[in-house]
Amino acid sequence: MSSRASDPSSARGLAALNARIAACARCPRLVRHRQDAARSPRRAFAGERYWGRAVPTSGPASGADGARLWIIGLAPAAHGANRTGRMFTGDRSGDFLFAALHRAGFASSPCSTSRDDGTRLIDCAISAAARCAPPGNKPSPAELRRCSAWLDAEWELFRRARVILALGRLAFDASVALYRRHGLLAGPRPRFAHGLELADAAGGPALLASFHVSQHNTFTGRLTPRMLDAVLSRARRHVGKT
Repeated sequence: MSSRASDPSSARGLAALNARIAACARCPRLVRHRQDAARSPRRAFAGERYWGRAVPTSGPASGADGARLWIIGLAPAAHGANRTGRMFTGDRSGDFLFAALHRAGFASSPCSTSRDDGTRLIDCAISAAARCAPPGNKPSPAELRRCSAWLDAEWELFRRARVILALGRLAFDASVALYRRHGLLAGPRPRFAHGLELADAAGGPALLASFHVSQHNTFTGRLTPRMLDAVLSRARRHVGKT
């Protein structure tokens, strides 16, 4: 775990980027869907004020310099992060992920229910390939390409990241494309597989892959807590290297 003092400029850099992300309206279809969901809350969330915008990246209090593990998911859930404004917060997928992050020492609490619930990420940042909740949880290829600019901006900020963990095939594909754009992967395109690890010889962060923490995977046993713990244990070893 990093003992480096918080760098105010690092925190300001991430905050400035997040403000730009939250204001993004590049994809009309996604804007309509995220706003429609915010206007039609589920009964369990009746009366709550939804975030209803593109969801910023969650990071440690120290800012971008403290993000040595960078997790990339697929997209916010319409009644999860689109409601709370915090990645993987407020739904069953987030419950599964934060419990595992807490066990691995990457989160201060095993659950996160809102942006201001006091749960802190430690050595860790969480973003996504698409920043708006998509219909059917399926962003289009064009929408993913537009959102890739935010991953590129984060690549420049998260210079101390030692490992990227991609959750699911689409997040893995977006991560591979990110590595290629920055000259760190060449040759045949790697195929997604749970537990896959690509260590970069050029000195960039290692790339780990896991099944997504969706209910479809966790309720059917395709992804178990033990399986995710094993991947996060490998991430912890990378983060612990000097």
